[in-house]
Amino acid sequence: MTVRHHTVEIDGLNVFYREAGDPSAPTLVLLHGFPTSSIAYRELMAELADEFHLIAPDYPGFGHSSAPAADEWDYTFDHLADVVDRLLETLGLTRYALHIHDYGAPIGFRLALRHPERITGIVTQNGNAYDEGLTPFWDPIRAYWADPSQANGDALRGLFTREATHWQYTHGVPDTSLVNPDNEAFDQALLDRPGNQEIQLALFLDYGVNPGRYPDWQDYLRTQQPPLLAVWGRNDEIFGPDGARAYARDVKDARIHLLDAGHFPLTTRLKQSAALIRDFLRGLSD
Repeated sequence: MTVRHHTVEIDGLNVFYREAGDPSAPTLVLLHGFPTSSIAYRELMAELADEFHLIAPDYPGFGHSSAPAADEWDYTFDHLADVVDRLLETLGLTRYALHIHDYGAPIGFRLALRHPERITGIVTQNGNAYDEGLTPFWDPIRAYWADPSQANGDALRGLFTREATHWQYTHGVPDTSLVNPDNEAFDQALLDRPGNQEIQLALFLDYGVNPGRYPDWQDYLRTQQPPLLAVWGRNDEIFGPDGARAYARDVKDARIHLLDAGHFPLTTRLKQSAALIRDFLRGLSD
């Protein structure tokens, strides 16, 4: 497999993305979560590039994309979605499936609401759109939504430590020896950049907007009935498995698969995930 690494200018920012596969093949856009970047999709791209065209961007503040200071750029999910939307338009992509994980869900659903005609299907791996998916992990973040004081923000800084990043990758994983430490080391190096904690705190605060958007996303699912595959780590303590099951309430033929994994199913259930995703994508009309 040949992976191409690109950087394009979007609204004055350098936006990095990985690309693999034949551009004439059906496209899957891979939207990453916190605290990672498009690096999370390297292995999945290798699995699928023989048959599909794959695009995996880094959002501003993540990976190899520009990371202007939090007081110089508006770090909101609306703004991140704007950048991804403009990137896809710059690349001439008008029909694509979405793969959403963690932060990728609020970005992906914003794209879907803006351009429902462009979405051929949705793969969600621990990408939440339901209140049922929010676990007690969110309680201190909810406190920050209710009162964005410095004290409540400082209480969240422990989520940016190496210990917290390691926990994200290993909790709920039956055999932690399967977790390659390279990704978490890369993620942590970027989290530790000067000013990055303020960027992440801004996004933690803005995430509070997303639960209020859940009804809109659910209405999109009910009315548009996009083909949907949930391949979810059932042991995730951030977005619980009830968030996966809830999709079946709104998408008539939703496929729900709960894997014996945690928050990052691709780290320990790559082959199983890739096989399910491949079969799903083959069934989409272009």
